[in-house]
Amino acid sequence: MKKTEKVPEKKLLIVEDNQDSRELVIKILRNLDYQLIEAVDGEDGLKKAIAKQPDIILLDISLPKMGGYEVVKNLRLREEFKHTSIIALTAHAMKGDEEKALQAGFNGYISKPIDVHELPKQIEYYAKKLYDLG
Repeated sequence: MKKTEKVPEKKLLIVEDNQDSRELVIKILRNLDYQLIEAVDGEDGLKKAIAKQPDIILLDISLPKMGGYEVVKNLRLREEFKHTSIIALTAHAMKGDEEKALQAGFNGYISKPIDVHELPKQIEYYAKKLYDLG
């Protein structure tokens, strides 16, 4: 008889075109109680978000095929994503970018390089805010 692993109930979608960055995020977050879902560009991220209904989405702003701002706009138009935590990831942090991301529909903003100690805390912070709403 095989021992079955419990599949986490919470889902986290990582939309990142840079393979090294995506793998780093997965490595950092794999010990949290989330089912991790990967997407490699904006179109893939939008499709997977709709299909998988993640609780939290880490969404790079600069993506091929469809940028992060366009993805978040499309998701926020759908009723099922009104309360999903969508967090912007960017390597091009400029003054005013965080405010622009929040106005566009993101719930939070994380600049790269990713802090390996802070990222899990940031994810749990947004998860707590999400579940406090529900």
